[in-house]
This record gives sequence, C-alpha cells and structure tokens, in this order.
Amino acid sequence: MDIVTDAKSQLTPEANLLAAHPTATGILTVDLDAIVANWRKLEKTAVPAECAAVVKANAYGCGAEQVARALANAGCKTFFVANVEEAAAVRAAAPTATLYSLGGFFQNTGDSYAKIDCKPVIGDLNELAEWDVFCRRSGWSGGAAVHIDTGMNRLGLTISEAQGIIPRINAGDHGITLVMSHLVSAELLNNPTNARQLTNFREIASLFTGVPASLANSSGVYLGAQFQFEMVRPGAALYGVNPTPEADNPMQQVVDLKARITQIRNIDRGETVGYGGTWTARRPTRLAIVSAGYADGYFRAASANDGTRGAEVIVAGKRCPIAGRVSMDLIAVDVTDLDKNAVRRGHMVTLIGEGITVDEVAHHFGTIGYEVLTSLGRRFHRVYKGGDAVAKTGDAAVEPAAAPAAPPPLPAEQAAASS
Repeated sequence: MDIVTDAKSQLTPEANLLAAHPTATGILTVDLDAIVANWRKLEKTAVPAECAAVVKANAYGCGAEQVARALANAGCKTFFVANVEEAAAVRAAAPTATLYSLGGFFQNTGDSYAKIDCKPVIGDLNELAEWDVFCRRSGWSGGAAVHIDTGMNRLGLTISEAQGIIPRINAGDHGITLVMSHLVSAELLNNPTNARQLTNFREIASLFTGVPASLANSSGVYLGAQFQFEMVRPGAALYGVNPTPEADNPMQQVVDLKARITQIRNIDRGETVGYGGTWTARRPTRLAIVSAGYADGYFRAASANDGTRGAEVIVAGKRCPIAGRVSMDLIAVDVTDLDKNAVRRGHMVTLIGEGITVDEVAHHFGTIGYEVLTSLGRRFHRVYKGGDAVAKTGDAAVEPAAAPAAPPPLPAEQAAASS
C-alpha cells in the first residue's frame, strides 16, 4: 500500500507512518531514490558498458513496477526478469524498455513473449529449436539472448554447443541480440574460477560477431573492466546488498522495516521465554512483544537461547536483543535497559534500518541478503519514497503507472487487420 504524508505535519516520521497505517503490524519502506543512486553508481563503475537492472522476484521483494518505473525514468533501458508474468508487470511500468526473461523459452510461450515484446534468454538447444519454429510460423522478429554455461552448471548451452551454432551467427539474420553467461563466485575477488570463466566466455563470445556480450552480475561489476563487456546485469546491489563482501559496502541502504509492539510484559528472574523455554531471564526482565515472525520472513534462525545471542532490533533508538525463539507471528525483545517511558505498546521497532543492514540480518539468519529481501512477507505494508516519478511531498507514494504502449503486433495480426 502506498501513502503520501503531509510535508507540513509536525509529527515524527514514525508517527506519520502509524497515523497513515493504523492497522499495520509492520511497515516496509522502500527508498526508490537509493535504488536509483545505486544503479547510477554501478553504471558509472561499468562505463562504457550499458548498465541493465535485474528486477526478478518482484524486484527482490521491493516492488517490480515501482522500481522499474523509477529506474526507467533515471535512464535504465534494459531489465531482466525470471519469467513472462514478471515481464508483464515490468512492461506496464517501462513501456519502451528492452526486457529479457531468464527463465527460457517453451513451445507454447511464444505468443506471450511477443505480445509484451519480451526476449527469451535461451540456454538449451531444444529451446532454440522451439524458438526458431515460433519465429518462422509467426514472423516474430523480437530477438532473443543466448546463455552459455561457463562453469555454473545450471542453465546454458555448453561451450561446444555454442560453438556449433556459430555458422548460424555468421550467416546473419540470426535474431540473437545478446550473448551472456553467469559468474559462479564473483563476490570472492581472488577466486580462480572468475579468471577461468572470463577466459572461456571471452573466447566464445568473440565468435558471436556483432552480438553484445554480458557476464557481470552485481559483484562482477567490481571485478574490473575486463568482466564488464557491453552490458552488466546488477541485481542485489541495487537493493542495498553488499556486492563486495570482502570490503565496505558501496551501496546505499534501500529498505527500512518496522514492526509494532503489541504488548509490554515483565517477567521474573529464572522464567523462560518462547517455545521450548530455551531462553532464561537472568534478572527481572522487561519484554516488548513485536508483531513479526517467520511467517513475515523474519527467520527463526535469528532466535536467542541461553547459550547463543540472537539478532538485535532497534527500540527507541537503541539496539536490543531478541529473547527466545522467533515464532510465526511474534518476537520477544529484551528492553530492560531502556527507560520505561521510551517503550510503549503500539510503538514501532526497527528490524532493518537505523544501522541494521540487510547483510547483518542475513548473517543472523544464516543466509544471504538476497533471501532476506525476497522473503519479506506480504503482511507488511509497503511504503515508497523518492523516485523521479512521484510527487515530492515528504514520503511520497508512487503514482499509478501510465498505460503501457501497445505492443507491436505479430505479422499475422497485421495481415488480419489489413484484410
């Protein structure tokens, strides 16, 4: 849900959020300006390569339409998604952008690709044959990318299979608009796999005469110019995840996640908290019960027990530890050290933000920032601020998307229209 706050209001930002969302148990704020700033930093790092944007999985949980619109207005011309359904959402926000679907091509999906002018990323000879059949029968000439496997062993033509289609490339009129591969360990600067993949990809891509090449993901952008080719494809870095985990994060924080305190309670020394009674109060303890849990994407792995300190949240501007197990809908937080008047039922605590980064939360979850972002639940109200397409009145909501331009008709449709 989007909101617009009154720029003249004397309320604090948190009070504004609470007033705008009186029933919200949690609020996820997405800073579109920060996403744009991150894209521009990546673009500058990759010059002269084009900087595309990966907005799959609902833009890593941040909202594909809102993010694509802000990036398109900032100058991003190419977007990558996982499937045709995601592409349709992005097309509504970015009517003139080039769209690629990483999920490949299936025999009965051609019309869906053509109707929204989306290019499949083909990583299998069977897909290539089915795409050829569709193009011949329909007259569609929208183009496709070819994905070559250089070491991931997941999707993509093998090197030998890619070499086998070079005569087709040399014959011209092949319809291939991009040749790409994917790095295995780009976040590890000195991993020898990076150099091997670069060598393999450079050799095979050079045979695709006149076709732009793309290898670098978010971390790959920072491996150096030799990895950047004609296009880079950052994803997680756009949303604030550190693409250089061996160094400081060059990206701006994008998300701020708050959840409401539903109850304050006091327990005696020796009492336990939560399922299993794994956390025991070592003193008279004051607890804030927060309305978020693993059903919202705040993982159970962040729990605390008598032998292990769990994650922390920000309460009244200070870090406070989780007490006991994270449950489906609730988290208990030890607020004993705070002034009693600083913590009240109905106040919000910060789960991500105010110095708690997505990567820090990921560490406590035992995972990576990608999974944190894409797991944040639908029960959180989404609020968007910034972005060139929104009115600048405080924390502004994204305006509704303009109606997308009509997709180019299939040749068969053109013939029917003229008959």
